[in-house]
Amino acid sequence: MAIFRHTDDLPPEARGGVVAIGNFDGVHLGHRTLLAEGLRLAEGLDVPLGILTFEPHPRSVFRPQDPTFRLTPLRAKTHALEALGVEHLYVLHFDTDFAAETAEAFVRKILVEGLAARHVVVGQDFRFGHKRVGDAALLEALGRNLGFGVSALAPIAAEDGVIFSSSTIRRCLRDGQPAEAARLLGRPWQIEGRVEHGDERGRALGFPTANLGIDDYLVPALGVYAVRVMIDEAEDGAWQTGVANLGRRPTVDGSRILLEVHLFDFAGDLYGRHLRVQLIDFLRREKKFDGLEGLRAQIAEDCRQARAILARQHAHGRP
Repeated sequence: MAIFRHTDDLPPEARGGVVAIGNFDGVHLGHRTLLAEGLRLAEGLDVPLGILTFEPHPRSVFRPQDPTFRLTPLRAKTHALEALGVEHLYVLHFDTDFAAETAEAFVRKILVEGLAARHVVVGQDFRFGHKRVGDAALLEALGRNLGFGVSALAPIAAEDGVIFSSSTIRRCLRDGQPAEAARLLGRPWQIEGRVEHGDERGRALGFPTANLGIDDYLVPALGVYAVRVMIDEAEDGAWQTGVANLGRRPTVDGSRILLEVHLFDFAGDLYGRHLRVQLIDFLRREKKFDGLEGLRAQIAEDCRQARAILARQHAHGRP
């Protein structure tokens, strides 16, 4: 997948395609339905499918005081989109100047002059331009005048009627429901990051951990999770199993939120390696123990529970 940070002077192969527009935070099943429609149209027109998205997320620009909320920062989003067959990713810098452009200017400058879009796919609730005055109806009218088609898709729901939405998935994760979040995402939610050096208390307790910061991610419920872990560039490319504590480590007076991952039956050196950690199931809330012996005993029980949960998943055909 080719990534472009602008729409000026694009190579010919990156213009004239179908373009899906959105933030795509989480790349959940609703987003996938929109992308599937984009792929169908692209194949019919014999042109590539591109994604137009914005960084930083507009909410971060307009509400910088809000806690971090991203399900998929750019690196994670890029991985997810590439896996779905997207050929071109256009990542436009979003700031107050960009937000001040009129809806008509956005369409002419970006979609027509820059991308030469043949067809544009959006969600029915898509808004664009200064003060968000542009909507799907305006986009369709501009498309008729400027020579591109528009598809505006209604929100997609699961069989039980729950709408696939990033906000619903965020709520599930904050409530300690990673399995429900995974149902709406179409895959387990994961945190990506590089392993940091820590204080090695886990190793002293007999449970060495790989520590990751989650500064760019939504903070889900603090506590202990059964996890699956991919070590990027690992020779076997296999998912490892383990248990992870997400929190501030109150027993040792920690402050910064860390994801501490203990891999089962693994003895390699992970410092500096990039990990993808999937939250599979929530075991318990984070709590403070009277001493390290109590903490050690609880970690052993956490490991036992996590192994049982992950073994059941494997037995039911989940990787």
